[in-house]
Amino acid sequence: MKRNENQLDYILLVTLFCLFIYSLFAVYSGSGQYETHDPYYFVKRQIIWYIIGVAIMVGVALFDFELLERWAAPLYSVGIGLLILVHFFGTFKNGATRWISLGFFELQPSEFMKVFLILYLAVVLKRVANRALSFKDSIPITIKVLLFTIVPFYLILVQPDLGSALVIAAITFSLILASGISYKIVFILVSCFVALIRLLVHLHNNSYDIFSKIIKPHQLERIYGWLSPDEYASSYGYQLKQAILGIGSGQMYGSGFNQGSQVQSGRIPEAHTDFIFSVIGEEFGFIGATILISLYFILLYRITIIAFSSNNVFGYFICTGVIGLLSFQVFQNISMTIGLMPVTGIALPLLSYGGSALITNMIALGLVFSVNKRSKKYMFSKSEIL
Repeated sequence: MKRNENQLDYILLVTLFCLFIYSLFAVYSGSGQYETHDPYYFVKRQIIWYIIGVAIMVGVALFDFELLERWAAPLYSVGIGLLILVHFFGTFKNGATRWISLGFFELQPSEFMKVFLILYLAVVLKRVANRALSFKDSIPITIKVLLFTIVPFYLILVQPDLGSALVIAAITFSLILASGISYKIVFILVSCFVALIRLLVHLHNNSYDIFSKIIKPHQLERIYGWLSPDEYASSYGYQLKQAILGIGSGQMYGSGFNQGSQVQSGRIPEAHTDFIFSVIGEEFGFIGATILISLYFILLYRITIIAFSSNNVFGYFICTGVIGLLSFQVFQNISMTIGLMPVTGIALPLLSYGGSALITNMIALGLVFSVNKRSKKYMFSKSEIL
């Protein structure tokens, strides 16, 4: 056997570089509606965030991920502590309390909690790996996983930040699917989720007083805007309506870089952040959007290959958690932009403007590179064939 010490996944690196280029074009075009003294203001800041993110990614990749196994529990505890600090000392902005002000920088603990949860659940599930658990044996480990998920999920949800809370749930669900936990448990979890949705619908129609205590007004407004964008085109459904119009106007080849009428006129709010996919759809058309989605597919495919090539169970679960982290964000962001899912404020990973989410995703990818770098290779092994 040998260690993969000097080998990098160049396909993954090239994919990241292509997403970086996509990001610069889309951020520049999407931010054109903002009047600034420097038309390249947001692009320059995005480049800076990418430089910082890549530096952190390289640092994490050079670090032996196996050493993080002993640090997983302390990191999880730090993440919970920071979320509690946000509740008491957080900065209130845009209707939510999600940040801790450090003077020159605002820290968003919910972003780092995503990585900390991946590491800790990877440790928990490692103990039951490589064996198919019976339904009875699956119950205690499932309860343990859910308990460690519910705490950060609730603390993030009450900020309120439904988008990040859903990402936390997606990470956990992906790790459960990849573990040896009985599929009967998975079926029960899915059934409970469906039952919860049906209960909320029932409360909305029959006991609105109770429903209003569970679902916040702004969250309900987003649901109304999602279900009836035409009816609420002047209020709740404005963002979605304009995004759909923009993407539709792009047709096959798009209107051209920086030529989108919906984007440049400012009729698509947050075009360089949450609704950046509408910029791609309008200015680069179906072809440009398809290439972007293909890049995300390649990204997730390469991480999957690295996961199955790893002979370390801890590394396998890390990669699985990163797949859950990225895939849900891509699915939710694109789906909300085209009207398939409600608007939740989830950014498009590695593309949307912003620092916190980008750095979190870079840390996650750094862990993937670390797993790949330190995977032991065996002659004639199945992982070699993959």
